[in-house]
Amino acid sequence: MKKLLTIALLSGLLGTGALAQENHLKIAFADNLSSLDPQLNNFAGDRSASIFFFDTLVEDKNGGQLYPALAESWRNIDPLTWEIKLRSDILWNNGTPVTAEDVVYSIERIRNVPGSVAPFTGYVRTIDTVTILDPTTLEIKTNVPNPDLPLNLTSVYIVNKAVTEQASSEDFNSGKALVSTGAYKLVSYTPGEKVVAEKNPQYWGEAPVWDTVEYLYMPNAASRTAALLSGGVDVIDKVSVSDLARLQKESKVEVFPYDGLRVFLLQPSFNSAVNQYITDNNGKPLPTNPLLDQRVREALSIAINREAIADRILQNGVTVANQWMPKDSTGYNPDIAPIPFDAARAKTLLAEAGYPDGFQITIHVPTDRYPLAPETVQAVAQFWTRIGVKTQVEVVPWAVYSSAARQNEYAVSVIAWGNGTGEASYAMVNILATVNPEAGLGASNWGHYSSEKLDNSLKAVTTEFDSAKREALMQEAAVTVSEEVGIIPLFHYKNIWAAKKGLIVKPLRSDRTVPQMVTPQK
Repeated sequence: MKKLLTIALLSGLLGTGALAQENHLKIAFADNLSSLDPQLNNFAGDRSASIFFFDTLVEDKNGGQLYPALAESWRNIDPLTWEIKLRSDILWNNGTPVTAEDVVYSIERIRNVPGSVAPFTGYVRTIDTVTILDPTTLEIKTNVPNPDLPLNLTSVYIVNKAVTEQASSEDFNSGKALVSTGAYKLVSYTPGEKVVAEKNPQYWGEAPVWDTVEYLYMPNAASRTAALLSGGVDVIDKVSVSDLARLQKESKVEVFPYDGLRVFLLQPSFNSAVNQYITDNNGKPLPTNPLLDQRVREALSIAINREAIADRILQNGVTVANQWMPKDSTGYNPDIAPIPFDAARAKTLLAEAGYPDGFQITIHVPTDRYPLAPETVQAVAQFWTRIGVKTQVEVVPWAVYSSAARQNEYAVSVIAWGNGTGEASYAMVNILATVNPEAGLGASNWGHYSSEKLDNSLKAVTTEFDSAKREALMQEAAVTVSEEVGIIPLFHYKNIWAAKKGLIVKPLRSDRTVPQMVTPQK
């Protein structure tokens, strides 16, 4: 039995009967949390929870729209120097002021958080030094010119130095280290079940609408839908496309669909070592990884009927993808043609690569992470088997999957990358750059794709301050990845929430689900 981890409530905080009050919101969410430590893992669920409790220096609303947060202003002094002005009136919820020392500590801590499997290091990789000029002024020196530094800082959550220095990530879960500045403060956390929060009366921003919030983990989409229809919860996220038509007909429910940034893609392994999940047709491991051959990767890509998957499995709750960024986003390249469905050509490419009779391969997919991911991968397996690449699917719990995928143990990994900054360089740094933990590159590049052309494009993007030129460089990078088949994109999810009648749900940041995005209808 999981142990309920509860903070001892101080005077003035809510008692046990507080959750029964009217101004209470219950949200059922799909993405599991690995921790309440806002710097541990760059996972969707963790980042949603972080928005409850923590703030960043700069706030990003819906991909690239930057607003002051803990920093009241920022300016570029020269190509390598930024000045950050901090607000002087912000308190931690234990009553102590936020200091420049907290900010410096938070940036340094991100570089080495013990136990992280999806680190935030990419966001601070260009930061060389952070110097305190006076109590409210910081000077950040970068090791290369970085026009995206303010955008990078939207993902650096600021923690309290005094309570965090000697704390573990588990201390955040227990509440011991969860001293925060955000709109809400923690009441209790039951791992794998729920977070209970109350509004922070010392919050520096606009007062929260909801006095108390229950954030309930329900990985099963049908369960979330049932909970909403029964009145057990007020809001659900990641509405299953199987339930969409039913919910849209319900008079007591409102559905809120939005075009999304998150791309579902396959990451073929570029590991040259013998892989137990790639064998010949007799089950003997192949001495050479066939996925290292671009013709094989292209064959696997064009063997997939993306339109059929979008229509029959995702029931048009997605848009077919031919690159990692969706249409009309920054860095999307309109000149890249749709990826054709051509099984005959796929067989020809396999024969040219020396595999006329195909081979055997296993795709690994998390069972409890991405909507309809196992079903999608099962369809991919059928398409690949039809061209002679006999494919098995192993569905693995996320806790096991994420660790093994990060070690490049699988032949083919699955990731649904959020593109949360709304522009292409975010993925270039994290899922496409050659893996280099010391440089903060490739943190989620689970296939270990490595391209000199892509890496050079990233270097150029990172140092280019002219927005038009930067976008052109990103579009060139999209061509490189497409030609090299470094990843195999399938589709972009639509973001779909549903709520009981009388509530409005409006996206706050990408596909995050937080109480701040839910308001009563006026």
